[in-house]
Amino acid sequence: MIPRRLTLPHPGEETFFLWGPRQTGKTTLLRERYPDAFWVDLLKAEEYRRYLERPELLREELRAYESPPFVVIDEVQKVPALLDEVQWLHENRRVRFALAGSSARKVRRGHANLLGGRAIRYELQGFVSMELGAQWDFGRMLNHGYLPSIYLASDPKRRLNAYVADYLKEEIAAEGLVRNLPVFSGFLNLASLSDTELVNYSTIARDCGVSSQTIKQYFTILEDTLLGKWLPAYRKRPKRRVIGAPKFYFSDVGVVNFLAKRGSLEPGSELYGKAFENWCFHELSAYNLYSESFAELSYWRLASGLEVDFVVNDLAVVIEAKSSAKITTDHLKGIRAIKEDQPEVGRAIVVCLESRPRQTEDGIDILPVETFCNMLWSGELF
Repeated sequence: MIPRRLTLPHPGEETFFLWGPRQTGKTTLLRERYPDAFWVDLLKAEEYRRYLERPELLREELRAYESPPFVVIDEVQKVPALLDEVQWLHENRRVRFALAGSSARKVRRGHANLLGGRAIRYELQGFVSMELGAQWDFGRMLNHGYLPSIYLASDPKRRLNAYVADYLKEEIAAEGLVRNLPVFSGFLNLASLSDTELVNYSTIARDCGVSSQTIKQYFTILEDTLLGKWLPAYRKRPKRRVIGAPKFYFSDVGVVNFLAKRGSLEPGSELYGKAFENWCFHELSAYNLYSESFAELSYWRLASGLEVDFVVNDLAVVIEAKSSAKITTDHLKGIRAIKEDQPEVGRAIVVCLESRPRQTEDGIDILPVETFCNMLWSGELF
């Protein structure tokens, strides 16, 4: 068992949601953390049917306990009506719940308040560097992604194929999130080409044969099912014209590689660089979630094209991801531009493949991947 960095509450301490993309290990983590819980597994057909037909069964079953147990409901989005029972039991019998799921979309449609703030939200991501220890293989991670079952598999490409097929069948088709599944499937392939980039809705819409509004709705579905998220632009106090549109990042680079048919990624290629940036965002996002730092993450880009990949907490830290073993002056243009435009920049960092950390004369830290990870997860960056 590989220990995860996400810390969950003690049994019965509070009611909480545990969200995360499919196959990030939510069920495994919950079973390890709460071995004695009363378990409701909505992936089991018979349990799904029972609670779908009679959600009040949960209240009746828990009435049999003199002292209410801690309850885990896995894949809670499949029966949103159960949340009415959860809320009643939480308030009237002081039952505490762990509510796990991979999509808040269906839950939010039926229960917009998600228990009205009574439940804390946690989110589990795929593997991060500090979880894997000696099993961390950076090249494997950039090629096959962060999902535990795929990263550890001997046949990752076959597993990725099954993952995408299951996502379409169980998340999209089964929940009725789109009317035209073949079009959405084609959209997935095209959307993967926009990973780490500004999204051109019109181009994707034209290639899919649907409207731009439909494409926007499809990206919302990716966000709601936790398959990706937006990184907003930093636009405060600009001296020069900056880009204001957000960039999109898939939650797993292995899925991107599979959908975009990238093949094997090797250092020095443009696609390796895009995967490198996705990984950097993954580590930053996961640390922000697990440490509960609540840092604001954004990116900065001038209309001229100069860009800094990540801005943390209103310029406290700016980070550029460069998959190069030799950082040159050209690699530093974006960071030097933002320092000129925004003199209040705190720490400036380039994450790269160089073998040793160093610092330029104007104070830019050049950090190898391992050094960056150690500093991030020890809390030195934010």
